[in-house]
Amino acid sequence: MRKECCVKISLFALLVFLLMLPGGALSFVAAQEAAKDSPSAVAAKQIIQELVAGQFEKVEALYDARMAEALPPGKLADGWRDLNKQAGAFQEITSAETSQVQGLRVVKLECKFENSALDATVVFNADGKLGGLSFRPHQAPPPPWNAPAYAKQNLFSEQPLTLTDGKFELPGTLTVPSGDGPFPAVVLVQGSGPQDQDETIGPNKPFKDLAWGLASRGIVVFRYTKRTQKYGVQSSDDPVRLTVEEETISDARAAVALVATQPEVNPKQIFLLGHSLGAFLAPRIATGDSQIAGIVMLAANARPLEKVVLEQIHYLAAMNGTPTAAEQKKIDAAEDGAKQIENPELKPDDKIDFLGATMYGAYWLDLRAYDPLKTAAKLKIPIFIAQGGRDYQVTPSNFQAWSVVLSSNKNVTLRTYPDLDHLFMHGTGASKPSDYARPDHVSAEVVESIATWILPSEKPGTLKKTP
Repeated sequence: MRKECCVKISLFALLVFLLMLPGGALSFVAAQEAAKDSPSAVAAKQIIQELVAGQFEKVEALYDARMAEALPPGKLADGWRDLNKQAGAFQEITSAETSQVQGLRVVKLECKFENSALDATVVFNADGKLGGLSFRPHQAPPPPWNAPAYAKQNLFSEQPLTLTDGKFELPGTLTVPSGDGPFPAVVLVQGSGPQDQDETIGPNKPFKDLAWGLASRGIVVFRYTKRTQKYGVQSSDDPVRLTVEEETISDARAAVALVATQPEVNPKQIFLLGHSLGAFLAPRIATGDSQIAGIVMLAANARPLEKVVLEQIHYLAAMNGTPTAAEQKKIDAAEDGAKQIENPELKPDDKIDFLGATMYGAYWLDLRAYDPLKTAAKLKIPIFIAQGGRDYQVTPSNFQAWSVVLSSNKNVTLRTYPDLDHLFMHGTGASKPSDYARPDHVSAEVVESIATWILPSEKPGTLKKTP
């Protein structure tokens, strides 16, 4: 019988391209290339063969400065021996896939060992130096996405629509109800980190669920690829000065303006729907933009981003009991990064290492100047705030903060869904990252709540021309 093992080798975990989504998981989305025969794939395979042959010095000679600091001579050999003890002897590489992430070449190799299949991730920087190396249990490709039962495909159609914001062109999709318009419309805004237009995570596509579900109920929906997914570090003319203005806000406002020009849309009924970071920023996006008729905020953090991330880290560490020494070192590093972010002497061009990613002070100083609660309280447009009771990434304590400040405002609707997680999908027990590997859909109750909030006089599921 084949023995499965879960390999945890911290010295192989230096993946400098990873970003922590405020909505939770460490992930990246990248444009894939024909990877099997790419030069990067060939170089990555050569590194694996050198590890197998015990030629560790050849691999170490490829390190960039950060790898050399993290893995001094001898550590690589020790790690490889520990891996073989758990996974067994190396046998073969069965597949290769290359991606480009913010100027880095990332090669994922499926490797067959005697006792287990592992995914090796090899990262090359722009100079061809080795910037990251990790081994993790193999994950099979997610199953294909299937439409939720509440999406009635005979009631809408889809068409490509490119969002242009200055020199940035972002592919998107306009989902349009059948029948006579003009219809109300919703623009979807993702959480942080590079994300595609469907906000894909594993087999799940929450934004596609929302688009198809709302369009089935008579609402136009526009979703688009996030700028940082397509352009990476080039998302700003000066990467050191990158803030949420370039990451999210400017494109969201441009999307609203674009949707207002579509013949199927009632320009007086354009709503903004943000998830996670997109929800946190929704009041700021809407401020001063008279085309936004209302905002929907799903899983909106009310507290500073670095505090929310630290809360996630401690939650996940506690799930496995007492943290190991390596895990505690990562927790300590994250707390040190948060202290740098909150330092009163922080400067815009200060470099901060937070969760393995280098970011600049300008990003955090910009967020420090933003108070989402006060900003939302000043808005006169309708606001719908929704929270999943099982959300460990943006916890219900954030929702409580929104409630305290806004519950007396007549333009604000507050809803909780006890059985839903950060993606507004059903589950039981304590929420955990592995839940996102299970195919599911945004709850029909959430889709219905949003639809009836936008069209309060309509019977859900019906199509009616808006005034």
